Amino acid sequence: MEGNQLPCQASYMRNALFNQGYLDDQFLQLEDLQDEANPHFVEEVVKLFYSDSARLIRNIELTLENTPSDFEKLDNIMHQYKGSSSSIGAKKVKKECTQFQEYCEVENIDGCLRTFQEVKQEHASLKRKLENYFQLVREAR
Repeated sequence: MEGNQLPCQASYMRNALFNQGYLDDQFLQLEDLQDEANPHFVEEVVKLFYSDSARLIRNIELTLENTPSDFEKLDNIMHQYKGSSSSIGAKKVKKECTQFQEYCEVENIDGCLRTFQEVKQEHASLKRKLENYFQLVREAR
């Protein structure tokens, strides 16, 4: 009985990620690329995103430590991170990246610092949620 419930739970969890605004249609496009030959495609792409994004987050942290602030460099790194976020459909993360870039444009370091904390929070929250989702998907197979 429990085995039959797992696919339903995975579907419910996936729908919740969309309904709560964590994911957008780009995630659906990734799922469309997944097939029997590569059944873990989406999970692998997401893992690559988190590996790459850890490097970008660290680069932003190091750049934020510099005085005076290099807003152009911060914007460029965040632009890369935002692009990566968009590629997996990380809607909330992308929104915070956009806000960060707006603060870079007006050279507002306090806004950048505040928004960067939000970026990291949304990044971590989505990572936990997707890890739980992929675990449930694996169990449902």
